[in-house]
Amino acid sequence: MKKDIHPEYFPKATMKCACGAVFEIGSTKEFAETEICSQCHPFYTGKEKIVDTLGRVEKFKKREAQKRTYIKKSEKKTKLTEKKASSSVEAKIRSLTEKK
Repeated sequence: MKKDIHPEYFPKATMKCACGAVFEIGSTKEFAETEICSQCHPFYTGKEKIVDTLGRVEKFKKREAQKRTYIKKSEKKTKLTEKKASSSVEAKIRSLTEKK
């Protein structure tokens, strides 16, 4: 191996998780942070946890709510147009039958 090309290795580097757990690991960095560790990961704990770093879950829920309201509004519009169409058809039929 060539000398002086590898980064410095820290055998007792500190790893901190967002849940508050602190571990000692071997790493090329003296300190590192992570969002999920074995103490808070759903696979190991059996609990569901939504990790939302940029508000993506809220954005998704907001878009879904907007889609639902749009669908409801469009359903109301189609019902109204169907009523108008049926009433106009009935009016035409009446006018034709009255002429005879």
